[in-house]
Amino acid sequence: MSRLARRTSLAIGSLLILAIGCIAPGVRAQEHPRLDLARLSDDATAWLTGLLRIDTTNPPGNELAAARYLADILQKEGIPSEVIESAPGRGIVIARLRSGPIADPSRALLLLGHTDVVGVQREKWSVDPFGGVTRDGFLYGRGAIDDKGMTVACLAVLVGLKRAGVRLDRDVIFLAEGDEEQGGEFGIEFAIKNHWEKIAAAYAINEGGRVHVKDGKVQYVGVQASEKIPVNVTVIASGPSGHGSVPRKDNPVVHLAAAVAKIGNYEAPARPNTITRRYFEQLAHIEDPELSKWMRALETSERMESAARRLSEASPVWNSMLRNSIAPTMLRAGIRSNVVPSEARATLNIRLLPGESIDALVADLRKLANDPQIRFEVEPASRQPAPPSSLESDLYQTIERVSPAVFPGAIVLPFMSTGATDSAQLRLRQVQAYGLLPFPLPEEEVSRMHADDERIPLDSFRKGIEYLYRVVEEFARAK
Repeated sequence: MSRLARRTSLAIGSLLILAIGCIAPGVRAQEHPRLDLARLSDDATAWLTGLLRIDTTNPPGNELAAARYLADILQKEGIPSEVIESAPGRGIVIARLRSGPIADPSRALLLLGHTDVVGVQREKWSVDPFGGVTRDGFLYGRGAIDDKGMTVACLAVLVGLKRAGVRLDRDVIFLAEGDEEQGGEFGIEFAIKNHWEKIAAAYAINEGGRVHVKDGKVQYVGVQASEKIPVNVTVIASGPSGHGSVPRKDNPVVHLAAAVAKIGNYEAPARPNTITRRYFEQLAHIEDPELSKWMRALETSERMESAARRLSEASPVWNSMLRNSIAPTMLRAGIRSNVVPSEARATLNIRLLPGESIDALVADLRKLANDPQIRFEVEPASRQPAPPSSLESDLYQTIERVSPAVFPGAIVLPFMSTGATDSAQLRLRQVQAYGLLPFPLPEEEVSRMHADDERIPLDSFRKGIEYLYRVVEEFARAK
């Protein structure tokens, strides 16, 4: 080789080395940073156990203690946070991982969960409901699923992004708030009204969805894009009081019992909306042939009622998704066993389909009771109807893309939850909010929400953290 050829070869080699050195950092930046998910899951299990041991029954709430507990975890992980008191003993905690020096709400993602829980009947539980007891592979405690499990999963995702040093192209915000079980005045409403600039985001992930397990396998991921509206109605029976030794036909207890029996057996007309129709349309691809036939029949007006009846018989959840639902939940009457009371009351927990009128439904119930001794009182609605979230957004498409990779064979479909969540208040602020309860659970475990012996399988909790982390990391990572 000539001297000139050797010089040329060396020059080309140097240029190639320089070029590779310039390209390599960009390539490495696009790779998924490594994260010890096993360690993160173990830590999160310990965090959830501790959170379950803080009694945040609402009322009174006591969420400030939970907010400080979560803030301590964030501090140890090197993530700045702010605890804000919304009322004496009540509060929220906010933390943020920044993608740059200036916050951009038009791209930010909000991860949220609530720390308050509903009450318990301790004598009905097999363990201490606030003991954080682990038994036979399950972690027991009020709020394990609703919603301390989700709150800790969101916390774990934020910590995971920080530990892995993920370079973000959008801010990721963490909000643990309270008072969700009583309407949100001291939780999400307080945060929106007083500290919106700290949580403002274009997208949100909250509770309300499903990772539905059937026959031991994840069948589908249901992404909550809409929800029903809760309204409480009191049924009141009035009549003369008297001595229990002289029975009367106008006894208010008897009239109330008759009215509640009629209402409890009443089935409102089926009115599937856009989200519910798409849910059944996509679920029909994987359900057994008989159920699939009725799911597809919802699209035909002449067979819709028959289809809705068959699907309602197959699942109480499907029944509630298809119509306004009414559940008698409380009865109150009498002061002594030998006194006929002058009044008896029952509470109806009604869940309205979006766009439905409570006045029209109560008018139907009044006709159904057909009793001059019965009247109805409607409590002010704690939540306002909100538009559904888009099924075409970048976040929804990310969920569609990531879910089958974590749960092979599962499909992703939109879901209208029968319960209310704080996503409604966010949707009213034009936030594309999605419910993604990330833990793989069969329906019998999901039904323990608000029930005795609420618990979460530890394997499901760990898998849910992995799943939620993959969704958020894919969505928020700089590409």
